[in-house]
Amino acid sequence: MLEIWIIEDNAKFRNATVRGLRLLADDINAREFSNCEDAIAEIDNGNSPDVFLMDIDLPGIDGIDGIGEIKQRLPNATVLILTVFEDDEKIFRALKAGASGYCLKSDSIAKVCEAVEQVSEGAAPIHPRIAGRVLKMFADLTPQQPDYGLTEREQLVLEAMTRGLVRKQIAMELELNLHTLDYVTRCIYRKLHVNGATAAVALAIRERLVDPPV
Repeated sequence: MLEIWIIEDNAKFRNATVRGLRLLADDINAREFSNCEDAIAEIDNGNSPDVFLMDIDLPGIDGIDGIGEIKQRLPNATVLILTVFEDDEKIFRALKAGASGYCLKSDSIAKVCEAVEQVSEGAAPIHPRIAGRVLKMFADLTPQQPDYGLTEREQLVLEAMTRGLVRKQIAMELELNLHTLDYVTRCIYRKLHVNGATAAVALAIRERLVDPPV
């Protein structure tokens, strides 16, 4: 039996959702809460569901802060948002807080039921209309590794420099003569726009051009 706690302050919508889920899935047991506080109190009493299905705009503790409260008590809790909100800020904040999926109240009850089943199995259902925006939001947060156009040999020399190897050690390890190594080193400095080894190593580590030395 799949235990679901529905946290929704609109009693009419909450009751309709419960009825719809029970009609579509025989293995669902749903409990209703009109606010996060009551659900959190129940968690503190030692109870928990398989899935939290919750709104964002709630009285008292809102849904996003509610996710944080739930996650503090149940780090592995599965939370599926069901809301009217489609703005990027709320979507991002909910997912960052730990929501496993994001559905809209305009979805059919069949879609909501499907999302509940998916999220209970470890999937991350996102309404199609906002899925692309979600990907873009997180892509924008991922720093792009700068491309300085280093060749493979230059990359190897730079990595050796970050390990603290001196000129002769680098030449020996990479089987380069000193004249070639000096030329490669000058190319690295020029491409990184630095004037020496210390600045090159600092920039390489800061911008993750190489793995940090251990």
